[in-house]
Amino acid sequence: MILNNRIVLITGGARGVGRSIAQTCAKEGAQLVIADILAEQGEETAAALRADGAQCRFLPVDLANPQSIEALANDIRAHEGRLDGLVNNAAIATNVGGKMFDDIDIDLWDRVMQVNIRGTWLVTRAMSPLLGAGSQIVNLASDTALWGAPRLLAYVASKGAVMSMTRSLARELGPRKIGVVAVAPGIMRNEATEYVPAERHQLYETGRAAPGPQLPEDITDAIAFLLTPGALCLTGQVLPVDAGFVFN
Repeated sequence: MILNNRIVLITGGARGVGRSIAQTCAKEGAQLVIADILAEQGEETAAALRADGAQCRFLPVDLANPQSIEALANDIRAHEGRLDGLVNNAAIATNVGGKMFDDIDIDLWDRVMQVNIRGTWLVTRAMSPLLGAGSQIVNLASDTALWGAPRLLAYVASKGAVMSMTRSLARELGPRKIGVVAVAPGIMRNEATEYVPAERHQLYETGRAAPGPQLPEDITDAIAFLLTPGALCLTGQVLPVDAGFVFN
C-alpha cells in the first residue's frame, strides 16, 4: 500500500492507460480523482473502482478549455483540499503511421499542441497550489519522441515538449520538494490504439529487448512508485517504460 492516504488526480482516467493507472493506484491505497472529457466512461470507471473498495470521484474536464481546468481545480480544492500526486495522462494521438510531415493539416497540428502541451501545462499550473512537499507529478510522454517515429510528427513533437517541460518543472518545483518525472511508454495494446496500423504494432513487438505486446498494466507499477515521496530523487528524469524498445 505504497500510496496509502495519498490523494492522486489522473487526467484521461476514463479508459485505456489512465484507467489502468487508476486501478493500480487504488490497489496501492490511493484516494483518487479521475478526470476526462469522456464523461460516461469516466463515471463507469469511477463506479467500478468504488465497487472494488476504492475512494474515487470522477470529474469532467476538457484540456482544450482553460475554464474547464480551473473548474476542476476548484472542485478538488473544495472537496479533497489537497493533492499528493498528479498524473498528466490525458492526450490525443492521431495519425499514427499516417501522414508525412508535409501533409499534416494545420488544424490537426494545433489541436494536438493545444491538448498535449498547453493542456498539460494548464493542469499543472492549476493543481500546483494543491501540491505540498513530498508530492509527485508524473507526465505521460512517449518513446516515439526518443527514437523519432515517422508519420506522427504532431504527436512526436508534442511529447518531446512534454519531456522538456518535465525538466523545467522539476527545476521550478524542486525547491518546494515536489518531484516531476516523465514516463515514456511505447505503443500499447488497448482500445485507444485499435486504429494503429498493424505494422507499427509489429515493429514494437518484435523490436523490444523483451519482445511481445505491451499492455497498459505493464507500466502502472512504475507509475505508482513514481507517485511516492521516495521518487523525489528521480525528479527531472525521462524514463522509457517500453520493455527495452529504446534505451535512454
